[in-house]
Amino acid sequence: MMANLFSSFDPLSTVANLSLNWASTILVILFLPYIFWAMPSRASFLWSYLMLILHKELKILLGAANPGGTLVFISLFSFIMFNNLLGLVPYIFTSTSHLAFTLSLALPLWAASMIFGWLKHTKHMFAHLVPAGTPGPLTPLMVLIETVSTLIRPATLAIRLAANMIAGHLLLTLLGNTGPSFSKTFLPALLFSQFLLLILEGAVAIIQAYVFAALVTLYTSEVN
Repeated sequence: MMANLFSSFDPLSTVANLSLNWASTILVILFLPYIFWAMPSRASFLWSYLMLILHKELKILLGAANPGGTLVFISLFSFIMFNNLLGLVPYIFTSTSHLAFTLSLALPLWAASMIFGWLKHTKHMFAHLVPAGTPGPLTPLMVLIETVSTLIRPATLAIRLAANMIAGHLLLTLLGNTGPSFSKTFLPALLFSQFLLLILEGAVAIIQAYVFAALVTLYTSEVN
């Protein structure tokens, strides 16, 4: 049963022996261009308003030195959020529940900020390894702890996003599989609980995209 349960995260979708699972990642492109040619609507105004709020939030985290840098992280937030929400649609592959996807986002962004920081702000990066007010005897230990915490950042980013996506989908799958064994008396309660869980998963999809973008922004701001 566990093999069948987890196989729902890797369905077999092929055409001419070509895997189409990861093609769901580019479905985001189909939802974005209409903003540039369609008539202004409440949805487009709401999206622009949300992006403006996110820009102000990330600008505070990034600092005034890089006001245009928020565009990268807003794009990252939008990309992850759309993939998270599309994963809730039946028969669409949830790419953000796989470490291969989340790690490929976290690792290059973290590596780029680290390389830039160590090349351009070497003294500042060394100073980051020893928090202010650290006693002298504890300095080597703090350097070791800060080094390890810095090295595991891409893994924690990737695992946090993938684990949250997997957890909600597993609950939905488990509840859905128990439906045939339920009597008609308890079936409305099951459907209502799945509806509430689906709403919760929608909120988690948006929150996790924001957390991912905000943490990457914080990590980038540390190298300046």
